[in-house]
Amino acid sequence: MSQTATTHEFQAEVRQVLDIVIHSLYTDREIFIRELVSNAADALEKMRLTQLTEKEIHEPQAELKISISSDETAGTITLADSGIGMSREELTQNLGTIAHSGSKAFAAALKNAGKSKDATLIGQFGVGFYSAFMVAEEVKVFTRDWRPGGQSLCWTSTGSGTYSIEEVPEQNRGCRIVIKLKEDARDFAKANTLRRIINQYSNFIAFPLELNAERLNTVEAIWLKPREEISAEQYESFYQFAAKAFDKPSYHLHFQADAPLVINALIFLPSQNQELFGMGQMEPGVALYCKKVLIDPHPPKLLPEWLRFARGVIDSEDLPLNISRESMQDSSLVRKLGEVVTKRLLKFLDKEAQDNPDSYLEFYAKFSRFFKEGIVTDFANRDAIAKLLRFDSSLCEVGKPCSLQDYAKRMPSTQECIYYQTGPSRSAIESGPYLEAFKAKGFEVLFLHEPMDEYVINSLGEFEGKRLLSVNSPEVDLGDLEQGGEALDETTLAQLNEWLKTELGETVEEVRGSKRLLGAPVLAITPEGGLTPQMRQMMRAMKPDEVPQVKVILEINPSHDLVRKLEQTRQTNPQLAALMGAQLLDNALLSAGLLDEPQRMVSRLEKLMANLPT
Repeated sequence: MSQTATTHEFQAEVRQVLDIVIHSLYTDREIFIRELVSNAADALEKMRLTQLTEKEIHEPQAELKISISSDETAGTITLADSGIGMSREELTQNLGTIAHSGSKAFAAALKNAGKSKDATLIGQFGVGFYSAFMVAEEVKVFTRDWRPGGQSLCWTSTGSGTYSIEEVPEQNRGCRIVIKLKEDARDFAKANTLRRIINQYSNFIAFPLELNAERLNTVEAIWLKPREEISAEQYESFYQFAAKAFDKPSYHLHFQADAPLVINALIFLPSQNQELFGMGQMEPGVALYCKKVLIDPHPPKLLPEWLRFARGVIDSEDLPLNISRESMQDSSLVRKLGEVVTKRLLKFLDKEAQDNPDSYLEFYAKFSRFFKEGIVTDFANRDAIAKLLRFDSSLCEVGKPCSLQDYAKRMPSTQECIYYQTGPSRSAIESGPYLEAFKAKGFEVLFLHEPMDEYVINSLGEFEGKRLLSVNSPEVDLGDLEQGGEALDETTLAQLNEWLKTELGETVEEVRGSKRLLGAPVLAITPEGGLTPQMRQMMRAMKPDEVPQVKVILEINPSHDLVRKLEQTRQTNPQLAALMGAQLLDNALLSAGLLDEPQRMVSRLEKLMANLPT
């Protein structure tokens, strides 16, 4: 140690801070690179502002940049900046004490930071510097402040309780930190390791950042620039860089907001759905930044989980961060941040869907499952997400699904509910008996032919005050319809209903005359609280041994030739009539998607054919 060196003990609180930082605060030691780079960037920004106000500055022509170099053989990392530098007093104040706190309560709060979600410690104490001691055997800080005539100094410590400050030969303006790595941390001296860490956390620092004389941060933080200054090619290039993607984005939303939070956001929606390729569930892809420094590349609770397919950046300087910058302290603030961005994105998509419907349909075809998941899981945004759903319907062209808003606008004044029918395909639904009465009334019916659609619709419940109701619900009441042909009288119909109920057994909860059938003889209605075909299908996939027996309400058309024939046969040949009744039930179950054992129809049909007149 030179004769100019002086040795000092760390302030008691600093010793506690060092112990916590080194042994328990940071979950990942590589964070120290991010902290030191961020400190260097702060020093450069202070220098830039000082240049605007001070006439005399040491080395005024020095480029404002950060340089990092490493020596694997010696096991050292050197990080230099041409920033504002520090005087002897500032070295003692910033690195030997807890700057500006003067309170032991800080160390106590820091000690509990890992357990408490209420501490707001970073950004005002400069504690990030101490993270170097997680990996350092010794840290030297060579510094020369910006003032003409300033001293060149070296601050040295092993983090064990003391530090020294000594004069050294003339240094460049700024700080040069030399870290002698511990044996178990020598991997950090590898250039590839440093490059990976810098690219992940500090790629958008505002000043040039070099590693072994190679410029690393070549991509601009374009989310901070005005939209009119960014070309479509720049947006596409940034998306591919940030998302590590090769496709082109379908949409991008770029906005800045000052209230209720300061937000700079650039959100991309991709053109390829990775989950469709069997690659498993995607991680959240919108990274969280604070002043261009990465906080979390995959924040799980920033946006709703159903938006995990989105990619991009949200940058907010309002975030209060914990000491390691690894998690957000004020969960309500982060939740508010996510709410603002989500609502802006939903509003943006709704406008795009209306202005460019063909482009939106192409996008929706690939990502519809995410929006449907949002209906089920995101109650706060359910109404806004519902506007983005698209379904086939009885009035839509094939391949041109419509929105619930479109449906609502077309509803006659006499229609009270939004009607839908589930089925395996559009053609299967259109060939069934359920649409007859609705077509006669001029009521549109939505076609739900994806397995999860019914669950989604049931979760939604209503849209713009209109109830969503299945066409095979027992609550459907379309009033009286004109049915062609001679109908069975009420007494005969009641007797036939009672006889069928007895013959058909437990599968049928009730048999009744129908007001909604015109051209078909029978249809099956799911009773209140019963399992619909889609629900049974989902249950069969999850718990095949627990699927309950089918239970339906059977409605019969008293004007249909087959029903009148059934009544005549009941009087003359009850055994044959029982076969006819069972076949009509299975026909109804088949149309409803509720027939579990279609093979039983074969032998019955053979018996019916055997009774045909010769």
